[in-house]
Amino acid sequence: MKKTTWLAPYHFSPELHERELRAIIQEVEDCPDVQGKTLDRILGKYPKGGKAFFSKSEIIQGYRHLAERDGWSGDADLFIEKLKMKPVRTLSGVTPVTVLTKPFPCPGQCIFCPNDVRMPKSYLSLEPGAQRAAQHQFDPYEQTYSRLSALRRMGHRLEKIELIILGGTWSFYPEGYQRWFICRCFEAMNDFGQGDSANGSVRHPVDYEELHEQVDGRFETNPYNDIVSGFLRSKENGELVHESEFSTIEALEDAQRVNETAQHRCIGLSVETRPDYVSEEEVERIRTLGATRVQIGIQSLSDKVLSLNKRGHGVATTRRAVRMLREAGFKIQAHWMPNLYGSTPKLDVEDFERLFSDPGFRPDELKIYPCSLIESAELMVPYEAGKWKPYSHDELLHVLVECLQRVPSYCRVSRVIRDIPGGDILDGNKTSNFRGIAEAELVARGLQCEDIRSREIRGERVPAEDLQLDEIRYESSIGEEVFLQYIDDHRRIAGFLRLALPTREAFIDEIRESAMIREVHVYGATARLGEKDELKTQHIGLGRNLIRRAEELAREAGFERLAVISSVGTKEYYRRLGFHDRRLYQHKKLVS
Repeated sequence: MKKTTWLAPYHFSPELHERELRAIIQEVEDCPDVQGKTLDRILGKYPKGGKAFFSKSEIIQGYRHLAERDGWSGDADLFIEKLKMKPVRTLSGVTPVTVLTKPFPCPGQCIFCPNDVRMPKSYLSLEPGAQRAAQHQFDPYEQTYSRLSALRRMGHRLEKIELIILGGTWSFYPEGYQRWFICRCFEAMNDFGQGDSANGSVRHPVDYEELHEQVDGRFETNPYNDIVSGFLRSKENGELVHESEFSTIEALEDAQRVNETAQHRCIGLSVETRPDYVSEEEVERIRTLGATRVQIGIQSLSDKVLSLNKRGHGVATTRRAVRMLREAGFKIQAHWMPNLYGSTPKLDVEDFERLFSDPGFRPDELKIYPCSLIESAELMVPYEAGKWKPYSHDELLHVLVECLQRVPSYCRVSRVIRDIPGGDILDGNKTSNFRGIAEAELVARGLQCEDIRSREIRGERVPAEDLQLDEIRYESSIGEEVFLQYIDDHRRIAGFLRLALPTREAFIDEIRESAMIREVHVYGATARLGEKDELKTQHIGLGRNLIRRAEELAREAGFERLAVISSVGTKEYYRRLGFHDRRLYQHKKLVS
């Protein structure tokens, strides 16, 4: 196994470069457009230490430091907007913050899964998000706080945070650890911007870099679980979880209650799990933790392919898991994998068609992860026996083009190609921008993607009169779904709402006989809480109008109550719209 060196976080001191920073800031403020060569010219005139360019994050950090210290009255937002790095991160209306749980035994035996014992199962130590997690030894508070700091340095607003928890099978971690992990993330969001992070790590972290065992995928009995559990037990007095990695439900609820009105609110919480670990009890328990979205590894809708890849469950289990999650109101993000052992390009296209033609699936979001060969995966066995090989460039392009044109407009394709470093891929696709290649091929054929991500208005300013409300109805495993969307004449989407009109009783008593708002999302660059701007899509009343229309549709369908699977940070918003709190959801009585 390759040795990985974690890079220590870089600390920049504006005081040491005040003269150069002041000169740069003045020129940036005086220039209407500072991107590209214009910015390079300015930076070249005032090098850092006489030999290097300042980064954008350093300039923003310097501006904030000097503005706060000297009481500047200038428009900080305008300055930061000029320099903002990677604005696409927040153009979907929220700021995503991704954190990883620690390495832990996994219940699965999937032959395509990498086995890096320094990482939670299926992740690799050179993936960008994994590297950030390892720098903080997977401590949830430090991961969250550090990520918020980095995003702030890049100029992003942090009022609306989508917390994405990755790392193995969430439902297989002990319940106390899950509560602790989420609680610490919320405490970091609550503390951020309030001064020093005095509420940081409360224990000496385990150094997973001590693990150097070579995991060879050619051994069919993979030692990942034995190595990781043995290492954890040796560090934790025979236990898999340290005694400090535990929170009560009361502690979690206290942290969430603070976040309801905090400066940096969690407006979405996502966890990932396997279909065979989804039960009615588990779904309800995940909801008690505050989750609003579940990433679920569907991988394939072929029992034969699932069996050959030792997935551990069949299609019927996936169908049941999707139904239960939808019944509870969760947004469902499916992971689907072409090029698995036992499949072909033709079979993959047929499999993908079932994903949306069958009402038992029809996910709200989708990640497409073509299978690649990692040396630590058991897939090495059929590969070396000549029974499996990765698709060629043309074969993969064919599959992706055929699949992308079949995605309905109510689904968002979040990712095409997993962000695996090329050095970790022994054989298979190493082109990270394959989505762009596939979309260009679609255009060349006179076609286009209709999924949500391809149609997002993002940061553009759009007058309300240029938008119209569009409604798409489709059947799901629990009844009828209505996808409400505000679109312009080119079908670009400014906001949407997912409404479930169930025809079967939910297994959760609280939402029986209720229609359910499963998601409300308005696009545009992230705006401050309470900010008003007639041309910003997040604040021209689209959300309120969508909810008002959902109430009308639910009433017309015969429902007397409307529930919403609100996140912690959106509860105040729904209260202002007449919804009241119950144990797991917020509710509104529909007046005829």
